[in-house]
Amino acid sequence: MSPQFRTAYVAFETNADRAPWVAGKFRAPASGRPGPAVVICHGSDGVDGRGEFHARALNEGGIATLEIDMWAARGSTRGAAARPGSPVETLPDAFAALRFLGRQPEIDPARVGVMGFSWGGVVTLLSATRRHADALRGEAPAFAAHAAFYPVCWAYLRVPALALTDLTGAPILIQTGDADAYDAPDGGEALVQALRAAGGAPVRGVTHAGAGHGFDRDLPAQTIVDPFAHRGAGGPVPMAFHRQAAEAARAEMARFFLDALHMT
Repeated sequence: MSPQFRTAYVAFETNADRAPWVAGKFRAPASGRPGPAVVICHGSDGVDGRGEFHARALNEGGIATLEIDMWAARGSTRGAAARPGSPVETLPDAFAALRFLGRQPEIDPARVGVMGFSWGGVVTLLSATRRHADALRGEAPAFAAHAAFYPVCWAYLRVPALALTDLTGAPILIQTGDADAYDAPDGGEALVQALRAAGGAPVRGVTHAGAGHGFDRDLPAQTIVDPFAHRGAGGPVPMAFHRQAAEAARAEMARFFLDALHMT
């Protein structure tokens, strides 16, 4: 039997520029006993169902979730054209969520993970570096685990501001599709190998065959245009739901957090 959960819509302060507040959907076990939680960070399209799809699996495993809305306080509309200039600008939102969770009686502050999709996947990986964690977490412990979905893998090896150096040591899971127009088919594997070679944290990668960008987005197919696509050359990015990959990725993510947050 799945544990009983309660839902609350919350808002809390962040120290991000031009965004003093972050809104979010908080789901926590009704038992009230301190346990683990995962912060969920959306992609460029905003909160669109992907977070809820994965939150259900985490909640069924007894893990609380907080899906944040990084666009609302900024007045951003959906899509690549209206988002902030860099995911670095929204990192304070994720760490504000970490601090908020640490103040809740249902949450163990030392067992909070973070996950995200595309833009949110970049936030997820950057939050695993000491330079960002130490600057933004305040008195809270660092994130205990990081799960990134299709986080534009080529960029970390070529854009200095996105370099993944001096990791906190928390485990990392990176899931991609081999038909993602942002990267080469082996883009996820290349990033995982680079991070393993650099050391500093356990890193696992999963590439889903036939899956493109946003493969877990259960909405009508669409094509976007993004200057970061095609390894920085820019251009169109098809996004279509891939049920097999979505379900496999959700199961992989849930196992990862159950293990990393000591629920198994």
